[in-house]
Amino acid sequence: MERTLIKDAFKTQDKVLLKGWVHETRDLKKVRFLILKDKTGRIQVTGIEGKTDEKTFNLLDNISRESVVEVIGTLKECKQAPNGKELIPESITIIHEAQNPLPIDVSDYSKTELPLRLDNRFLDLHSSRTQAIFKIQSTIGSEFIKYFTQKGFTYAHPPSMIAASSEGGTELFKAKYFEHEVFMAQSPQLYKQMIACSMENMVTITPVWRAEKHNTIRHLNECRQMDIEMAFATASDAMKEMEGAVQHIIKQIIEKNSEELEVLKLKLEIPKVKYMTFAETKEVLEKNGVKIGDDDLTGEAEKKLEEIFPNTLTFVYDWPMKGKPFYIMPKGEDPNAKLSEGFDAIYKGMEISSGGQRIHIPELLQKRIELKGMDPKNFKDYIDSFRCGAPPHAGWSIGIERFTLVLLELSNIREACMFPRDRDRITP
Repeated sequence: MERTLIKDAFKTQDKVLLKGWVHETRDLKKVRFLILKDKTGRIQVTGIEGKTDEKTFNLLDNISRESVVEVIGTLKECKQAPNGKELIPESITIIHEAQNPLPIDVSDYSKTELPLRLDNRFLDLHSSRTQAIFKIQSTIGSEFIKYFTQKGFTYAHPPSMIAASSEGGTELFKAKYFEHEVFMAQSPQLYKQMIACSMENMVTITPVWRAEKHNTIRHLNECRQMDIEMAFATASDAMKEMEGAVQHIIKQIIEKNSEELEVLKLKLEIPKVKYMTFAETKEVLEKNGVKIGDDDLTGEAEKKLEEIFPNTLTFVYDWPMKGKPFYIMPKGEDPNAKLSEGFDAIYKGMEISSGGQRIHIPELLQKRIELKGMDPKNFKDYIDSFRCGAPPHAGWSIGIERFTLVLLELSNIREACMFPRDRDRITP
């Protein structure tokens, strides 16, 4: 017999062969139950003393949770069973027995703390809540790529090892690459610009690394970015593309992941959109009792924006030049301009993205690199790429773990990463 998935078993009256994990068992003496789960759902397996084969009946109360089993049987109507049907087993075969007790509790009512869950992530991934998070994250990633490839964007794959900082900071992981010293990429920024200036529009999901010695609920040292870059585009064009992409992704989650949202006890709505300059944002915040600096928004400020504009994707543009990296276009193409063509996007009380129009003029780019205190020689290939016919271009990135954290209202970004890497964790 071929394996039948649980969701498909409910649609047939034929004998089926199911394979999955033991979620739980219950013994009512003369009646025994086993809840079997696979990637598509759960089903109740019911054995009755005297009617069920003795060996099978005994197994129903002697299989440890999370053991992998194969069950052959026939479904019958049962109002008390989940989905109105139960499986009457002819045989149960243990494919692999799980240890007992398990290192952590992965039941629906588990109270296991996050650090211990992460220590045993391979088992934590069995839990319905954890699976719900990553099934939704799968929709986020696949719909992000789908949204842009259907618009004609090229799905590209930039390198993860780079010769110089792509963001201008010093928090980089160094590595030995044959006779050379290289860095793990903080961003695909420089390469996605090169691609856009040749192929016009590109999209990618790529890993990035930040060697910042923080331990916060919103940062990881290794994460994955959802990036786009567009030729013949302004910051306004880039913001409009993000507006459409975010609304599309959330709409798809609402339609495709209703079961997962129910597990997480979460109701999503497609967000409204608001555009404000940095100056306007500062004025609104200060009227609401929140002071901010001259070139950045604090976490308190981001939370206050959500209070003022609930369920809103807020774009803050005309960002002060001092708060943006060297490759962001200054207003009016003036290297000494106070304002930039950069923006941030705030959603549900947290920054989810930075972006803007990039500098495509080699002389201006070199000047901005110097003003940031860096050596243009380290960026020679990058600068020279704009001497060969570079159009104005713009783009942005959204960290997929950060977006999952914010969207699903999780308490810690590590919940949104299958195998998180931070200052203290490199295993499992």
